[in-house]
Amino acid sequence: MPDLQALVTDFVLKLKRRKIEGSQATAKQTAELLRQVVSQQRMPYTNQASVLIDAVRAVGEQLIAANPIELAVGNIVRRVLHIIREENLSSTTAAMEGLGLTAGSDDDEGEHEDRPGLSAAAVAAAARSTLRAPSLQTLLEDIPESAVAPHPSSSGGDSEGKSKSADRSSRSKKLKHDVIEAINELIQDIDTCHELISEQAVEHIHQNEVILTLGRSRTVKEFLCAAKEKKRTFRVFVAEGAPRYQGHVLAKELVGKGIQTTVITDSAVFAMISRVNMVIVGAHAIMANGGVIAPVGINMVALAAQRHAVPFVVVAGSHKLCPLYPHNPEVLLNEFRCPSDLLDFGEFSDCMDYGSLGGSPLLHVVNPAFDYVQPKLVSLFITDTGGHNPSYVYRLIADYYSADDLVVQRNST
Repeated sequence: MPDLQALVTDFVLKLKRRKIEGSQATAKQTAELLRQVVSQQRMPYTNQASVLIDAVRAVGEQLIAANPIELAVGNIVRRVLHIIREENLSSTTAAMEGLGLTAGSDDDEGEHEDRPGLSAAAVAAAARSTLRAPSLQTLLEDIPESAVAPHPSSSGGDSEGKSKSADRSSRSKKLKHDVIEAINELIQDIDTCHELISEQAVEHIHQNEVILTLGRSRTVKEFLCAAKEKKRTFRVFVAEGAPRYQGHVLAKELVGKGIQTTVITDSAVFAMISRVNMVIVGAHAIMANGGVIAPVGINMVALAAQRHAVPFVVVAGSHKLCPLYPHNPEVLLNEFRCPSDLLDFGEFSDCMDYGSLGGSPLLHVVNPAFDYVQPKLVSLFITDTGGHNPSYVYRLIADYYSADDLVVQRNST
């Protein structure tokens, strides 16, 4: 079994050095690491969910701090925390229902019918109690406080104790097993997100349409190629995406698939947008308010699309859905890349004379990586779970995340 701390340290270094390309690869590797954390965590007889949550949070803090701009890391950490809470709730619900059935088996049929079943509030309260510190009696006996009752002494006491011990062991193994299975499903969803998004291409791209995109996005590329495979005939305008010019790469890939492609400069977007039927772009992250963090230049495209009433469609996997808002202090909206992407240092070295103006250079180069697109500029999100309006993002957030996990920080007390 690999050393967990060595795995965490190695992954943290990769995040810090930006060795992992793309949000999908980052999300998948984060989920795989957290699966190892859960798998190697020793489980006590009580507060099993709390132990798993603390272990995941401890690792999650390190991962998020290593690369705050890669929001997919925090998304997956929060998804795993939500999985633990959900599986613990399911386990507690099953245990409470079993307890009710056991108690009812000793009563006659008439009394069983008169006794009310466990309410949803009681089940939820029991689930929350498993995340709190236990009482001394619960620690000693490892049974719910509401179910504590004196045990009559009998000659079968030893066998009863062994049965309880085996039951406790099976419950601890079941929770861990269920959490690991759910994480495996999450990894599978991340793996297949591009295929699931691409299956919807034929519903949105119609015959003889003109589509505009900017830069290079793998999700956009596979979305367009899937429409081409369905015998759709359309044309694509690709804005080159300066200063890294990733649009050139995407244009070559589309031409290789037999798609008619035209490369335009970023500054020509507003001039060409009136000839376009739809804008399709990728995203770095989708925020809780429906806003989008996307590669720099896309906000300009969104404004042009709004001005000419052109649908602005964002394609992204659900692992890019972030439960935070842009104004949250945990969100780092942007980062600045190397100035050499814009200017060659040798040609402009005379403009960077630190000997003038009190040691401050005359020329400054700003090279931001991302734009923020407001929700009102987005027409539709296409994810692996289907198409959604920006106003529906709140519902997806509620399905994937728990409000208790928005801030990934262990309690110091």
